[in-house]
Amino acid sequence: MTRYGFHASHEQISPSVLLRDVQHAETAGFQMAMCSDHFSPWSARQGHSGYTWAWLGAALATTNLTMGCVSAPGQRYHPAVAAQKIATLAQMFEGRFWVALGSGEASNEHITGDHWLRKELRDQRLDECVDVIRRMLLGEEVSHDGLVTVDRARLWDLPEQQPMLLAPVVSVESAGRVATWADGLITIVQPEDQLRRVIDAYRDAGGRGELSLQVHLSWAETEQEAEDVAVDQWRSNVIGAPVAWDTETAEAFDAIGEQVTRESVRGAVQVSSDLGEHRERLAHLASLGFDDLYLHHVGQEQGAFIEAFGEQVLRALTSTRASRA
Repeated sequence: MTRYGFHASHEQISPSVLLRDVQHAETAGFQMAMCSDHFSPWSARQGHSGYTWAWLGAALATTNLTMGCVSAPGQRYHPAVAAQKIATLAQMFEGRFWVALGSGEASNEHITGDHWLRKELRDQRLDECVDVIRRMLLGEEVSHDGLVTVDRARLWDLPEQQPMLLAPVVSVESAGRVATWADGLITIVQPEDQLRRVIDAYRDAGGRGELSLQVHLSWAETEQEAEDVAVDQWRSNVIGAPVAWDTETAEAFDAIGEQVTRESVRGAVQVSSDLGEHRERLAHLASLGFDDLYLHHVGQEQGAFIEAFGEQVLRALTSTRASRA
């Protein structure tokens, strides 16, 4: 049965406000949460980027939600340090923390001053990092020489229950590649035929675990307001690969975003002032085989969205699901 979670966008909201938002989401009926892990926002208009790992400790300690983040080991985070952070949260909040490990984006990773690797090398580096992290989580002392270097790294505090290492993917090719190591897959809304190909590629390659989907949406009292919010906050985010991977600054994303049309934004964001329409769209996405849907209202003010969706969307979706069961 599909579960519905809250996405906490660190690029758009300050850490203190976002902490209150995720607490609000739990009381409103959201069943879990996830968050981003950025050093820089996608746009100067978004204007935030708190440190995810400090925030996660506070969020897990002040809610009962299962929670995770999408993170990129290898450049900004050394894999041994990433393993230590993952292990600490997993040990403190047994069975409630997961992480999705990706190959990264230049907007967050360029800060180290290291060379930004081409995509196939970033994928290879990710595979090495995942191997290091998983072995360390199992209690091994790890040394590794490759695209990352690790010297006799060992974790001294381990969780009893291994945290899930998910794979965040968009393309069919990536879905097939990560199936060798992922405990589950998380992707974003795309055309339905593309989503089906991503799922099939993952499963056909032996991919195990649950399937999760992040849904970008915009809701407001009027259609115009919902669209205006999406265009203002998310037009810099609808730029596809490889530009999204390789662009380094929020200012550059904003310049590119000036060329993005309202129609393109609506193609990437579920925009509607009609809560019934949102319910129908989410129910259809769930029917494609996703276990978890994480809802991201792309506006900076989350309170009205949390209340409206908790009362009129999630309650209806879960009651319909329960009656069918």
